[in-house]
Amino acid sequence: MEVALVSVATGVLKPVLEKLATLLGNEYKRFKGVRKEIKSLSHELAAMEAFLFKMSDVEDPDVQDKVWINEVRELSYDMEDAIDDFMQSVCDKDEKPDGFIEKIKNSLRKLGKMKACRRIGREIQDLKKQIIEVGGRNERYKSREAFSKTVNATVDPRALAIFEHASKLVGIDEPKAEIIKLLMDNNGFVSTQQKTKIVSITGPGGMGKTTLANQVYQEIKGQFKCSAFLSVSRSPDMMNILRTILSEVSGQDYSNTEAGSVQILISKINDFLLDKRYFVVVDDIWDVDTWDTIKCAFPEASSTSRIITTTRMNNVAHSSCSSFNGHIYNIRPLDIVRSRQLFHGRLFKSEENCPPYLQEVSNQILKKCDGLPLAIIAISGLLANTEKTEDLWNQVKESIGRALERNPSVEGMMKILSLSYFDLPPHLKTCLLYVSIFPEDSFIGRNDLIRSWIGEGLIHKEGMYNVHKIGERCFNELLNRGLIQPGETNKHGMVKSCRVHDTILDFIISKSIEENFVTLLCAPILTTGTQRKVVRRLSLQGVKQRNSSITIAGQVLSHVRSLNVYGDSVEIPSLEEFRHVRVLHLKHCYQLKECNLENIVTLFKLRYLNLAETGMSELPEQIGNLGCLEMMDLRFSGVKGLPASIVNLIKLSHLLVDGDVKFPDGIAKMQALETLKVVRVSLQTFDFLCGLGQLKNLSNLVLEFSKVHCDTEDIDEVGGCNEAIVSSLCQLGIQNLHSLTIRRGSRLLQEPLCMLTLKKLTTRGSVVSRVPNWVGSLRNIQQLCLQVDGVKQDDLCILGALPTLLILHLKEVTKPNEMLRICGEVGFLFLRMFIYDANSHPVDLMFEAGSMPKLEMLEIICWPVLEADSMDFGIENLPCLRTIKCEANNSDAIVGAIKTAIERAASTHPNHPSLLFGRVASASRLDG
Repeated sequence: MEVALVSVATGVLKPVLEKLATLLGNEYKRFKGVRKEIKSLSHELAAMEAFLFKMSDVEDPDVQDKVWINEVRELSYDMEDAIDDFMQSVCDKDEKPDGFIEKIKNSLRKLGKMKACRRIGREIQDLKKQIIEVGGRNERYKSREAFSKTVNATVDPRALAIFEHASKLVGIDEPKAEIIKLLMDNNGFVSTQQKTKIVSITGPGGMGKTTLANQVYQEIKGQFKCSAFLSVSRSPDMMNILRTILSEVSGQDYSNTEAGSVQILISKINDFLLDKRYFVVVDDIWDVDTWDTIKCAFPEASSTSRIITTTRMNNVAHSSCSSFNGHIYNIRPLDIVRSRQLFHGRLFKSEENCPPYLQEVSNQILKKCDGLPLAIIAISGLLANTEKTEDLWNQVKESIGRALERNPSVEGMMKILSLSYFDLPPHLKTCLLYVSIFPEDSFIGRNDLIRSWIGEGLIHKEGMYNVHKIGERCFNELLNRGLIQPGETNKHGMVKSCRVHDTILDFIISKSIEENFVTLLCAPILTTGTQRKVVRRLSLQGVKQRNSSITIAGQVLSHVRSLNVYGDSVEIPSLEEFRHVRVLHLKHCYQLKECNLENIVTLFKLRYLNLAETGMSELPEQIGNLGCLEMMDLRFSGVKGLPASIVNLIKLSHLLVDGDVKFPDGIAKMQALETLKVVRVSLQTFDFLCGLGQLKNLSNLVLEFSKVHCDTEDIDEVGGCNEAIVSSLCQLGIQNLHSLTIRRGSRLLQEPLCMLTLKKLTTRGSVVSRVPNWVGSLRNIQQLCLQVDGVKQDDLCILGALPTLLILHLKEVTKPNEMLRICGEVGFLFLRMFIYDANSHPVDLMFEAGSMPKLEMLEIICWPVLEADSMDFGIENLPCLRTIKCEANNSDAIVGAIKTAIERAASTHPNHPSLLFGRVASASRLDG
């Protein structure tokens, strides 16, 4: 990959060089006074950029080198801001003045441009002088070589398996069984005779406490009426924690509640749980005071309820156990057998595949890791991207040294993480450090993160791949290396969010501070270095600011490029101070009001604007003046209508709103749009529905249907609205539309649609009597989700003939007239995943010989009372089957019988597929 536009290694030297080249172009040829200085400065900066890029692989540069690198990088930011200000001041097109007053105004504009030209000339001369002064200090230094690197375009399934199937890969079966035994009776079910029990899992960071607690939680939560899993962290937001508990145990969303106090929320939780059997995991508690507050939410005399806590602190473990009938479980490191299993599974799929010449050095590396799972994952992630030679692996082993043997939980881990960090190519280093902006223990949305990277210029388009695809590659590579961990994964195996382990977060925060890449205020941070005065990226977390002046604790905010505010107790600073900001992330700031955005139109470089889940009810009318804006998220805010000027945002690529938002006319002007959701068709005008089809770059669209009529006073135009949306979809379907979601659109699905480019079609609450014939024309479809009122054999033939179908989610609304038989003649030659939702009737499905020859995962969802024999549906005829998942909703006895039947069927399959069991989460998996 080419050097990123913005990099922790080179700062913004690359975009500065591009902008200096622009200033030398014809558009600015009238500013002759600065052209000579610009040429000279450009040559100097180009040489420095190349040198800084080489130096980015040096783990421990010379002190003088480091000072010089930091100075050049900081100067690059100042240069870009100065050039941006100059371009903004002279960007008005010269027009022929009309009238005396206009001539006067035009003269003043020209005078302003002349002053701007003289100012930029002085600034460029000054910056050139500074660059030359610091550049002479470092001519004699050279960079060292780094390990060879590779780039993976997709998530390595072995890396994901470390997290998804921890019970098999990190030796968790035994401790999981021990904890379940401490919580439950010997027969595996909760006793009605015991008091509330608690188990506190304790141990140092990186030992897998959270993974272990989560495995236990997933195993037994189905036996409880209410359950919740929450993380606390070092800087707990108690209101948010209690809201999370209340939301999870009640099954209702209390995240936006404005409850008056912690005491009120505790009382609500306690009252709700008083007569219920609950199971709660409280993860990552750092101090006794925090636990003393949280424990008040749980009724002490709830005889059949269970609690798990995890902590690094022994005093917290003892305190939590003394609160209830408790046991302390000291988590143990992996033994050498399990360590090898985890290590070799990541690198070679199995220990048997490890080359003989690497076995000895592998054992030596594992000995240094001392059974610490996070260390093994990190070092295997490093070695997976290093050439498999004994010399290179010995270099890694020697680099670790004896640090792990001295202190496995801190110093050694930091050494391993340092190795992993400096093995990253420059663009991935930058992407990783950007993650330090987010609060500890938060789930970071994949798309939110990628779009933030794009807004900051950390990644850019490369070859045939658009910038979002490049972002996905970067995200997947960090997952593969174990530097971020998957959070939420959807039913189709796609990682939707990520988390960062505390130890890794400590490391990247320390690096971000060292490089002045991110400044964190009001959050616990490592004090490995002092925060610099000029802030480049600002993250405000958790504690209310006392003022919103140009400095916070003596720091200059006028050059901030990314402003991120987390927590509804933080005062939103005035946007007047953030003229050069590119990324404005205010998601979850419920305190945000219209007055906070009064000056947003002055943010002339703003590219990313996230106002999701805020208190906003309307956008400023002048929002269309933000000419650089590329992404805007307004979901779950109070915004119900978009101002007319929004169609002037000709660079906007992603627009995310709720289904009750009305769009203005003129959508066809927004030709850069790639993502548009959600559009409620009934609220939109005829002009909008027609214009939708003219968006040639639109690739991801979500449509919602809820009323019969579109927004028109002329009842005769209703039919025209229906024709307009069908026509627009057919236009999009031959242009660039790849993903379409249709909510409550049964009628639309019966229209003769033409969707040749579509790769993903999802329907929700949209029941059809049969699979529409036009579905058979989806020659590029890879993922399909349909609801059918009684699936017939002919429907299967249409679906089976789709040549590129990889994932099929089929929900039957009513029981079919006959058993559905899938055989080789039906097709499905390349299907990898089949989700069959039997809804409210027994599974009536049979796989015959030759059916679905490539199927790897089968998921069955069923609701009614079933006989065990009814679960025999021929899975032995699926030759590539690797995983079976069954979700049922019934009594423990019935669920147990279903589990036994599927285990019996799977035991005879030659692949011995993995079995996953759970309870149906809701009555309508595809609705909503």
